Parts: sequence; structure tokens; C-alpha cells
Amino acid sequence: MNPTDPASPASPTPADPASPGADATWFVVPLFNEGAVVGDVIRALRTRYPLVVCVDDGSQDDSARIAEEAGAVVVRHPFNMGQGAALKTGIDYALRDPQMRQVVTFDSDGQHQVDDAAAMIALREEKGVDLVLGSRFLDARTRPGLLKRMVLRGAVWYTNLTTGLKLTDAHNGLRVLGREACEKIAIEQNRMAHASEIVEEIGRHRLTIAEHPVHILYTDYSRSKGQSVLNSVNIVIDMLFR
Repeated sequence: MNPTDPASPASPTPADPASPGADATWFVVPLFNEGAVVGDVIRALRTRYPLVVCVDDGSQDDSARIAEEAGAVVVRHPFNMGQGAALKTGIDYALRDPQMRQVVTFDSDGQHQVDDAAAMIALREEKGVDLVLGSRFLDARTRPGLLKRMVLRGAVWYTNLTTGLKLTDAHNGLRVLGREACEKIAIEQNRMAHASEIVEEIGRHRLTIAEHPVHILYTDYSRSKGQSVLNSVNIVIDMLFR
């Protein structure tokens, strides 16, 4: 699908009335070679939040077809451009919906929890802040390995030092962005550096934020793909060479 041609998800699942903001929240799900799990992720998500756009970032498997069959709108990149580019495409798509109040960035590999996203949406609407950022370090549920924990803590220190913000987790992919934040934040970094860029944009535009504890599941599947270690290395590279 062309990103300039918005459409509603096919046969939308009725939203759970207990899910805050379900009629005005788009979930943006970057997608790259996650055919083994993305169908389950999208189906579980859409039982509560029907508005889901997957940005297929040049997958070489059947990820896009599976996501579409699970009920997501699928926008396709012609080749792999990186997670930052996928988020930008998905957010731009959601902004074309005049009823959209907020966007949730949500991973396609099963690490994020719908309950956490719902609680973050409720918090944003209750407090009226521009963004709610997920944090792995506000409770003890998430158990990253020692290397990843050290890198993430270092990233938080560096980001807080350079932006003037006071975050506990600077590179968490589960975020809720209000419409104004979506309109103001410019994502120019296509790959992993987008996470640092988003935080810098928050500081530059003086957007209001809240953090919420989230449980990130580091599964056997994600570890088998090397995501935990590779993401830690990517964070270090981004900080040093942006």
C-alpha cells in the first residue's frame, strides 16, 4: 500500500470498551522479517486496539502478508530503510486520520505488552502530557542481561546530560505520542539513532512527558535473532558517531 493512500484496517475488530482511546489511537508497528510471530502480535493487539499500521521495511519473508491477514493496514517500503524510517512512515500515515489523538510505537516481535500500552494511553489522557515513555527501570519486571543493562544505563546518563531531561530509560521503543508531538518531532535518522533523536526532539520542543513502568519480554525468539546484544551495540555506536 502507498503511504499516501490511507485506509481503515480490513474488517476491524470491535475495540474493548475498557481500552482507553481505542477509537482514536493508531499503533505503529515496524516490521522486518518477523513472520514467525507478527500474526499473533497483531491479533492480540487488535482485540483491544483495532487501528494498527504495520510498516513492512523490506522484509524477505511473508511478514507483510501475515500482518495484513491479521487485520493490520500494511504500508511497504521497497527495501530495508531502518526502524527510524519505518516509524516515520507509520506516524505520517496515522496523521492523515483527522480523528487520531495519539500514536503508540509498538514492536512486532512480541516484546511489548498491550496492557502496558493501554496504561500509558490512560496516563497520557489523564495528565494531558505530550508523550508517555515506557521505562524498564521503574519496576523489576524486565530482566535485561548485564551487558544490555550497563549500556542502557549509560545511554540514559548520556541522554540526560545532553538534553537536560531526567529520564530513567532513554531507548525504550514503547511510546505514546500525542498528535501535537507527532506533528513536531522530526525523525531524520533512519536506523537505530532515531531513538536518541526522538529524545533530543522532546527536549528541543519542550514537550511535556511522563514515564510509565513497562515489562519488556526478552524471549527465546528475540535472543535467537541476537536482538538483545545487537541493539546494545547499536546504541553505543549511535551515541558515539551520530
